[in-house]
Amino acid sequence: MDTLQNMRIFMRVVDAGSFTLAAQQMELTTAHVSRALADLERHLRTRLLNRTTRRLAMTEAGERYLLRCQQIISYVEEAEAEAGDAYVRPSGRLRIHSMTSFGQRYVIPVISSYQKRYPDVAIELTLAQRVPDLLEEGFDVSLVLARELLDSGLIFRQIGSIYSILCASPFYLEKHGSPERPVDLLAHSCLQLVSPVSPLNEWTLEGPGGKEVVAIKSNFHVNVAEAMLLGIKEGMGIGVLPIYSAVDALRAGTIVRVLPPYRMQNMGVFALYPSRQYLDAKISTWVDWMHESVGKALLEDHQVLERFGI
Repeated sequence: MDTLQNMRIFMRVVDAGSFTLAAQQMELTTAHVSRALADLERHLRTRLLNRTTRRLAMTEAGERYLLRCQQIISYVEEAEAEAGDAYVRPSGRLRIHSMTSFGQRYVIPVISSYQKRYPDVAIELTLAQRVPDLLEEGFDVSLVLARELLDSGLIFRQIGSIYSILCASPFYLEKHGSPERPVDLLAHSCLQLVSPVSPLNEWTLEGPGGKEVVAIKSNFHVNVAEAMLLGIKEGMGIGVLPIYSAVDALRAGTIVRVLPPYRMQNMGVFALYPSRQYLDAKISTWVDWMHESVGKALLEDHQVLERFGI
């Protein structure tokens, strides 16, 4: 039995004062309306209406039930309107995950402009060096860097692409010399940036001769690019930095690029979210905003490296 529908029929019968008129207004048969009222009374085990051939009259129980029906149907309609509105109007809490350094460089700067455009959206940003379980942890969108995505059943949209480069301080290179080939890295102190999407103890470089894999030994591991940058500036060795963490220090001259013809493998920047169907407006507008704003910022950082030849 569809209790909500039967409640609506009961309310319409009372309002119309007639089974036949209520049936016409709801585009149902009179038999269907009569059966719905009978089912409802049987379910409640009480009479709601007294019927005669000429008129209907509510019982005392029917009067009390009518008030409850009106409240319940009002709440249901309000909930339906609110849920439907979420599909067209961005509002409510938006829970976002991003890799730490990437989020600091690209995500936080665009949150302000997004919220100026959509002031009814409250953003909760979590920065963490891991790929979360969106459904288990309740995130609406996760921004991850990966060479390729596993088949997780999630929907994704590529925001852009990124790569990393090898860097060192001028002081370190003056003291230890600059490697000329990837194999020369074996004679240097190599600093390892730990990532959930990159293997430990080896660097895969792309250069004039294609891909080269270098097995490295490191006595310093860190999982945040800003911390790696500080270690490089301190002259601890040669380390890997994503271009967004390296570009400002390269322009300032506090670090220099090592093996300029080589770069680490390209990685895609992806926005992951649970479903494409009936996508909440705050999620769809945020992904669009990221695609435009962050995609543009990524391209600008790439162009800076090319413009300055670093």
